[in-house]
Amino acid sequence: MKLDVRERLVLLSVLPAEGNFITLKVVRKLRESLSFNEEEIKLYKFVQGNNQVTWDNSVEQSKAIEIGTQAKTIIQDTLNKLDKEEKLRDEHFTLCVKFLGKD
Repeated sequence: MKLDVRERLVLLSVLPAEGNFITLKVVRKLRESLSFNEEEIKLYKFVQGNNQVTWDNSVEQSKAIEIGTQAKTIIQDTLNKLDKEEKLRDEHFTLCVKFLGKD
């Protein structure tokens, strides 16, 4: 699935920190896939300050991330939980469209 920088950062921030062993294993692998390598850090010119991260928006940001069935289910469950608790924010919108088919 193609995800941009913002979606990758938001998804990294909402993945569960707790669960059973299988969930933790899947989430660990997913975090590695969503994370940024040194080349991407240079390319996007990340700057962190004042509790926020900025990057160069003029650079192509989409990257194909392989998301397996279990990882997709974990993401969907997490987004559905946020939706049910009415804790979704604007930054979650495109993830809800992509993973939950909402639009």
